[in-house]
Amino acid sequence: MVKVALLGCGTVGSGVVKLLQENRDVVFQRTGQEVVITKILEIDRSKVLALGLNAEIMAESIEEILDSDVQIVIELIGGIEPARTCILESIKRGKSVVSANKDLIASFGGEILEAAAEHGVDFYFEASVGGGIPIIYPLKQSLAGNHIKEVIGILNGTTNFILTKMSRERQTYEEVLREAQEAGYAEADPTSDVEGFDAARKIAILASIAFNSRVTFEDVYVEGITRITPLDIKYGQELGYVIKLLAIAKEEEGRILAQVHPAFIPRTHPLAAVNGVYNAVFIRGDAVDDLMFYGRGAGQMPTASAVVGDVMEIVRNIERNNTGRISCTCYENKEVIPTSSLKNKFYIRMLAKDRPGVLAGIAGVFGNHDVSLATVLQKDSQDGFAQLVFITHQVEESNLRDALTVLNGMSIVGAVENVIRLEGVEDYAS
Repeated sequence: MVKVALLGCGTVGSGVVKLLQENRDVVFQRTGQEVVITKILEIDRSKVLALGLNAEIMAESIEEILDSDVQIVIELIGGIEPARTCILESIKRGKSVVSANKDLIASFGGEILEAAAEHGVDFYFEASVGGGIPIIYPLKQSLAGNHIKEVIGILNGTTNFILTKMSRERQTYEEVLREAQEAGYAEADPTSDVEGFDAARKIAILASIAFNSRVTFEDVYVEGITRITPLDIKYGQELGYVIKLLAIAKEEEGRILAQVHPAFIPRTHPLAAVNGVYNAVFIRGDAVDDLMFYGRGAGQMPTASAVVGDVMEIVRNIERNNTGRISCTCYENKEVIPTSSLKNKFYIRMLAKDRPGVLAGIAGVFGNHDVSLATVLQKDSQDGFAQLVFITHQVEESNLRDALTVLNGMSIVGAVENVIRLEGVEDYAS
């Protein structure tokens, strides 16, 4: 029998208890061991009792768990502290750890993995990215023989739900956000989701594994979806694009790009069909070419599935006295590329005075800053101003920003209303 301690018995923790109970026979058959939760640390005792568990299973403190004979600790507290201390102390006591804590791993994953290697135990965290979608294990093992070129993901179900509904129903961001909150897809304070921070933490974790170099949350450039309008979506669709909040990590000439932002992708791109609360991760490797992992990126049971899968893998390692066999894979130290030096194609929407010579003047400013235009469209006019839509060729972001600064100061320009990057156009243009 392998004894397990559970730190936190909220939504996911309750799911882990249920899954280990309901699939007890499957777990035993696939690991050769009975896996039993013998300690639970949870402030709200009612959550534990509601699962039909005996009150004696409740631990009074982390010290009680550290001093016990449990072999695996499941950390589902969330946040940085006390989760970080609990994990590190568990590792020091020779206990392997499973965590779903993306906040902690995105900033302190290196420290924890080094501690696990030092003490010869496992630290697994499949559930920290993509809920029930297996992606960390494939990157570390199944795809280990590849040179990974890029990882692009839709990693937040809340924002994907919002953008999908805006695209289908022409509703505003504010209207759909309220619906998402009422449906339970968005928190009362949705900042982490809609501003891109949740996805940024997840892509930092994936980039670190994919490119064998530590990328932290602080390294990721982040933009959210709050400025996306039905008008942008409409014009993008007319041009053959779908809007998504993308988490992007690429390696270019030994340097890493890591960013989260809204992007237009061709309607033929595999990620364009990922809608609603679903997540997906698109990977390009030198041997496997293109792969996509798709499924529910959050929720009680999908996330519990990933946690229990990690527990079972550690049980197998314990059985073979082989814990610590997959240590930290960040053995290189690659530079993270500043966003200002990157090159992208862009969608730009602005209001400009509807009179002769204005378009030529705007094009001249772009040209003076080495911004090459691929498409220029004049849309609706109202109150003497026209909606102008531009699609650029590949341009350096700093050059585009300089051009837009000049344009914003010109009397012929009412406002630069939105700037959205294009992704995957070369490979999936319709």
